[in-house]
Amino acid sequence: MSSDEPASTPFHTAQASFSKFQRQYQQTLDRWTPHVLQRWLATLGLLALFMLRIVLSQGWYIVCYGLAIYLLNLLLAFLQPKFDPSLQDDLLADEIEEGGDQNVPVLPSQRDDEFRPFVRRLPEWQFWLSSTRATLISLFCTVSEVFDVPVYWPILVVYFCVLFALTMRRQIQHMIKYKYIPFDIGRKARYGGSK
Repeated sequence: MSSDEPASTPFHTAQASFSKFQRQYQQTLDRWTPHVLQRWLATLGLLALFMLRIVLSQGWYIVCYGLAIYLLNLLLAFLQPKFDPSLQDDLLADEIEEGGDQNVPVLPSQRDDEFRPFVRRLPEWQFWLSSTRATLISLFCTVSEVFDVPVYWPILVVYFCVLFALTMRRQIQHMIKYKYIPFDIGRKARYGGSK
């Protein structure tokens, strides 16, 4: 062994193995990126497997409720714009109250103003990745009896349905008030000739 070779310690070996695993994991994620439909179908399959596990075992309702709340949170972040117009209105009102310039240029708000694309607070890729990770973690939690807390599950179902209805109503009202649609609906514009 020469003096210029690095010593091969167990720490360095573990670190190299972990780096190799991270590269392989990232490479796999990069390969899955363009396959949107297949990714979501796989996630829906995992969710169906999780629900089947919950129904057949008749337990782990707290884990199911936690997953449902987390997925609702992700959905809301997916539906909201990155630059929230209500926050911009609040900031402008605060600046005017503090004696700031009242002629501050604001983003276009009329139909005839310039085009502003919809930029999501949570991109589709992060929404999918977080949903899949949460579902896998929830599936692993159903293996342990520690997470099988006895609860009266109909209360959790009713509470989640009420929470879902109220938050979606508020989100839809926000979408109507600020006139944005978070989905590509309608005819796509084609440029550069007819094909």
